Amino acid sequence: MNAGSGADRYFSKSKRAISFVCILMMLISAPMCSYAQIEKVEPPNWWVGFEEETLQLLVYGPGLGDYSATLENTEVNLSRTTQANSPNYLFLDLEIPKGTKEQTLNIIFKSPDKKQLNLSYQLLSRIKEPTAFKGFSSEDAIYLITPDRFANGDKENDAVPGMKETGVDRNDDYARHGGDIQGILNHLNYIKDMGFTAIWSSPLLENDMPQQSYHGYAITDFYRVDPRFGNLKLYKQLSEEASKLGMKIIMDQVVNHCGLEHWWMKDLPFHDWVNEQQAFEERQELRISNHRRTTNQDISAAEADKTLMANGWFVSAMPDLNQQNQFLSRYLIQNSIWWIETLHLGGIRQDTYPYPDKSFMAKWAGSILREYPNFSIVGEEWSYNPLLVGYWQRGSNNRDGYESNLKCTMDFPLQNSLVEALNEPENWDKGLIKLYEALANDFHYASPKDLLMFADNHDMDRIYTQFGEDEVLTEMAMAFILMAPRIPQIYYGTEILIQNSAKPGDHGLIRTDFPGGWEGDTINAFEGTGLSEPQKKMQQFLKKLLRFREGNEVIHHGKTKHFAPQDGVYVLFRYMDNKTIVLILNKNSNPVQLSLSRFREMNLEGQTMKDLISEKEVIWSGEITLDMKGAVILTNY
Repeated sequence: MNAGSGADRYFSKSKRAISFVCILMMLISAPMCSYAQIEKVEPPNWWVGFEEETLQLLVYGPGLGDYSATLENTEVNLSRTTQANSPNYLFLDLEIPKGTKEQTLNIIFKSPDKKQLNLSYQLLSRIKEPTAFKGFSSEDAIYLITPDRFANGDKENDAVPGMKETGVDRNDDYARHGGDIQGILNHLNYIKDMGFTAIWSSPLLENDMPQQSYHGYAITDFYRVDPRFGNLKLYKQLSEEASKLGMKIIMDQVVNHCGLEHWWMKDLPFHDWVNEQQAFEERQELRISNHRRTTNQDISAAEADKTLMANGWFVSAMPDLNQQNQFLSRYLIQNSIWWIETLHLGGIRQDTYPYPDKSFMAKWAGSILREYPNFSIVGEEWSYNPLLVGYWQRGSNNRDGYESNLKCTMDFPLQNSLVEALNEPENWDKGLIKLYEALANDFHYASPKDLLMFADNHDMDRIYTQFGEDEVLTEMAMAFILMAPRIPQIYYGTEILIQNSAKPGDHGLIRTDFPGGWEGDTINAFEGTGLSEPQKKMQQFLKKLLRFREGNEVIHHGKTKHFAPQDGVYVLFRYMDNKTIVLILNKNSNPVQLSLSRFREMNLEGQTMKDLISEKEVIWSGEITLDMKGAVILTNY
């Protein structure tokens, strides 16, 4: 999610609305001991057999803070009960030693006047071994989906009574359109058939916001699937069915902020649960982050800038969570682990990675990898500076000694250079040389092949729009992304040239509906009906590249060598043992002869190469003719 995208206007709230929320918060937080009942327990269940042998429960109910808690159990120990600043919370610390069996705990709450509440809490056995949670890697190709705009599989959940925004309006780019989990389920075979091995969906958790709740990044309940998308059972089914097809589910998570309508914003447990909390409670003007992410690394950064970056709200409708509060810190870590274990996830994409407290982020990632050593997390650092992106990858030799524990970061620098390289006219310092020099920055990264490479995403102009609706340039970009030493991610609809050229930068149009996902659509891209010839060509082009990439060790783990661009031609090799792939990006509109003598060190002289796209054979000797602008992929196997 990008601060510079204008997200604030999508979630704008009047001061009057904020004041109303504050009044409600004060009313609800008033003691109501005589009507005490348990309304929320989070996490709602847990498992035995974790490396971390303690669990902290958030228990919420009117007046519950006056109650004492006991647990009669020979294996599990209630080691501490903590009252919050609000009278309606208790935090319970449980010790669950290794060897504890699956069971239901009975926790007893007693008030000073001897009233009693009972809580049955389940500790479950784990189904999968921790090492069996395999994350995504350079072996995968990820399909990014905005679920509200992908396919409407269940019209019954289009309008959910009680939600602040209900109903659908496909004519409004910022309203809900009705896409849901069932819609993704219905088209898993399409995604698999295209050659994708992992699905990253924008958040599917509850976003009970009054407007523009479709995108999912203003979460109002961290343990509830938004009912307009489906329910937990359906989310589990999505993961199970994807797994049967050999695909992973990557969950988009947000620990930096929540939505203003999150249930706890009306009754915050501690005085420092969110940043700027005093201003919020006293209905004063809130400070918004300066979004100066370089303050995380800048040795000369002013403390004022660091504080505003970390503690200011992302936008006015997204309260900034204070991860330095030890209870919230624990809450967020446990929430991530709960979802991994519940859905058997194949990865997490963490939104706005540089915004939370960076010490917490290292602890968060480290806690996950302690439980799931083969897991993968990708963090969003929207910066075109490779120094900043590399800082967040684990194993980086950072000057300040910071170790993030983060395996993967998003390669915005290479994405930006790819677009500039293909769009610009060729010159000494423009055009393809920018792509060549951007890839040369790999020396800076602890593990270049664990960076996530993409042409566009849900916050950026569609790549077809970025290239002025040039089909050939789009093909060239996708060829590089799928052949480069990276983890590739493709945004839904790129395969059929979805664009937002009428409104560049407009998020509602960027996240447009996938044709065929709604009953009555005249074009059905899932079935290939009604598409234009260029759309069909792109769909088949990507399908061929994705399928070629699947299971291909040369692309996944092979070495890389590239040669400086000359005369509008850039040549990159991927190789392993005696297998070689050659990617040629040619920006010349007229036929050119490419001399092969420069590439003698690759030891391909005289070999028969096959053109992956045309399937014609080429003898690697002397020179080859490049008939037209575009991408050529040759293999010797």
